[in-house]
Amino acid sequence: MSSQDYMNTSMQEPPLDYSFRSIHVIPDLLSEEPRPGLRPLRHSKSGKPLTQSLWLNNNVLNELRDFKQVLSQLLEHPENLAWIDLSFNDLTSIDPVLTTLFNLSVLYLHGNSIQRLGEVNKLAILPRLRSLTLHGNPIEEEKGYSPSLPPRQYVLCTLPRITTFDFSGITKADRTTAEVWKRMNIKPKKVRIKQDAL
Repeated sequence: MSSQDYMNTSMQEPPLDYSFRSIHVIPDLLSEEPRPGLRPLRHSKSGKPLTQSLWLNNNVLNELRDFKQVLSQLLEHPENLAWIDLSFNDLTSIDPVLTTLFNLSVLYLHGNSIQRLGEVNKLAILPRLRSLTLHGNPIEEEKGYSPSLPPRQYVLCTLPRITTFDFSGITKADRTTAEVWKRMNIKPKKVRIKQDAL
């Protein structure tokens, strides 16, 4: 099966679903049975699921230690993971391991314990990220967190390629407002002239 054929096939596959399993640490996935879906997952010759979606929502994860190693044992092509649902866990930050998944296009992080809006900066490296959720995190307590005020604008400035934020579509007006907000609130880095050059 060619890489392109795999990508087309696996996007249509149901998710590998470990939601509502009381998972505390990522290695627990190796001993836990995934939830059965409406359609069965197809598997490779090696027995690993052919899917690009992993649902870990509604568990008690507070970190993603060993995530890459466990993924490589669970999935036939972990590098092609496109959708991860980590909503309703106890994550306090956006783990850098997520920034290594360059095919990631959907990331659900709502209902966690993420406190700093600046955590979003880590995701700017993901070229295919189109949908992100963060509502229900302590960052909502940061001044003005709402669908139309600064944290939303911050996310849109930081992740200009996303098309959906907190399950709300991004409009041209949102992008314009974010750009104006950026010009008014984010100071450009000053260019220092070395004294020796003068």
